[in-house]
Amino acid sequence: MKLSDFDYYLPKERIAQYPLVARDNARLMVVNRATGSIEHRIFSEISTYLKPNDILVLNDTKVVPCRLKGTRKTGGQVEAFLLKHEGNARFSALLKPGRLKTGEEISFDNGSLRAIIEGRREIRFLTDDAQSVYRHGLIPLPPYIKRACEPLDADYYQTVYAAHDGAVAAPTAGLHFTEKNLREISLAGTAVVYVTLHVGLGTFNPVKVQDIRQHQMDYEEFFVSAAAKNKIEATKKTGGRVFAVGTTSCRCLETLAQGKDEGLTNIFMYPGYRFQLVDCLLTNFHLPQTTLFMLVCAFAGVELMKRAYAEAIQKEYRFYSYGDAMVIL
Repeated sequence: MKLSDFDYYLPKERIAQYPLVARDNARLMVVNRATGSIEHRIFSEISTYLKPNDILVLNDTKVVPCRLKGTRKTGGQVEAFLLKHEGNARFSALLKPGRLKTGEEISFDNGSLRAIIEGRREIRFLTDDAQSVYRHGLIPLPPYIKRACEPLDADYYQTVYAAHDGAVAAPTAGLHFTEKNLREISLAGTAVVYVTLHVGLGTFNPVKVQDIRQHQMDYEEFFVSAAAKNKIEATKKTGGRVFAVGTTSCRCLETLAQGKDEGLTNIFMYPGYRFQLVDCLLTNFHLPQTTLFMLVCAFAGVELMKRAYAEAIQKEYRFYSYGDAMVIL
């Protein structure tokens, strides 16, 4: 399939720049694959579409405040976007500007934290407590949110069930849930389990090849516990449906279906892929020509998804990370 098959036009004003005060007040588009029907609801009604023998699978990764603003000795500004802790106080990072010199010292927070540039994409902090580095950082908002990070983002760009540090972007479908939602779902009899996939910067990488089959996904670290695996398998055996919350949970589950429950995954799902574990998908609205949009097209079909997205634009849904939601049945 061609990259152009996954294009669509989105007016800039449809890209949400701020979260809603009440997470579950987001709009919810309900897409039925069997009938092709499209309904419009509110996210707080999500339990309407869950049955007692279903299982809801959420990604409990936690976004780390990995964007640090620093200063060179010359007074020039520096940004260090920490990608991965490599041991001791070393991190792989995206460093701006690109002309930073190996051995150059950078200060953060008026000198309360210092670091040495050790390569084009490596930085070493002068501290014995690597985790303390994140106390000097900001939440890494996506590039399509055209504003500076604000205090509210520390809460809203994080799911209420985030537990394991490691993501540089939020699993955004889960941002709509409140603790009350999840409690009500559990009390109604639907099982709720958690998997972990640490979302990497690759989630924003553009597809640059026309033949999408030639695209290489970045690897991301994931983990599915034995308890979660057993509950998911039991649900399938008894005829219940597996609801994946977000493309990241979906990628975890489909990697699990291939016999792997932890490590690294670069699974790429595009039209023609046969889903083995996921029966229903809860997701946000994704950028055109991205692997995320390709995944939902694989799940629901390109024609149905393009029709759903066109209707979402016409009805003024809010798009992307802080936007509204879609559940595909």
